[in-house]
Amino acid sequence: MQLATIADRLNALMQTDTHQVGNCYEVRSIYLDDFYNSCMDENENGVDDRKKYRIRTYDTPNAPLRLEIKEKLRGFTKKSAAMLNREAYGALLSGEMLPFGEDAVMNQLLLQMRVHRLEPKITVVYQRTAYVHPAGNVRITFDRNIMATRDVDSFFEPHMAGLVPVLPAGMHVLEVKYDEFLPDLVSRQLETGKLRRTAFSKYYLGRLAVNGEFLIEK
Repeated sequence: MQLATIADRLNALMQTDTHQVGNCYEVRSIYLDDFYNSCMDENENGVDDRKKYRIRTYDTPNAPLRLEIKEKLRGFTKKSAAMLNREAYGALLSGEMLPFGEDAVMNQLLLQMRVHRLEPKITVVYQRTAYVHPAGNVRITFDRNIMATRDVDSFFEPHMAGLVPVLPAGMHVLEVKYDEFLPDLVSRQLETGKLRRTAFSKYYLGRLAVNGEFLIEK
């Protein structure tokens, strides 16, 4: 109900993402972590400079694959990405040590795989609605029906196996992203008096969910 209220306001003010067809699109991400689950532990302990490694696609099965490294540092987020073909994707999931090349993002991942034994842990799936505004490079996203599964082999299948909800029914996530400033006009449209600002890691909560643990209650 809160998302519907905010969506009505934003529809009159912002454009939807150019890649979005209809009301939303699906996002699928395979997250990689090392043998000791360091990425998960760093998130739980609030380590300031931490990175997550993931393979992502949108509206499978025909969308291109992206390798992404998401870094959190002093409250700011930086994301680096590289395109990934199916051959490289298969090699990464099987643990094959690909040679270093010219792409810096891929080389970072390959180094982590060699040194820290990164491997696929879970897949996270959800539906996203995205709004954009040129002032401040604002991007507002609604992420609904967030699900996770240990199954990474059915990443391209229409229906993935073993999906479990990450959040209670009826609870979703609104994210506000911007570069230097958030325009007041946009900020006012987000106010409902009931929203709660919090850190949120789909990977961390997804790992807990597939183990039958849930930190967020209705």
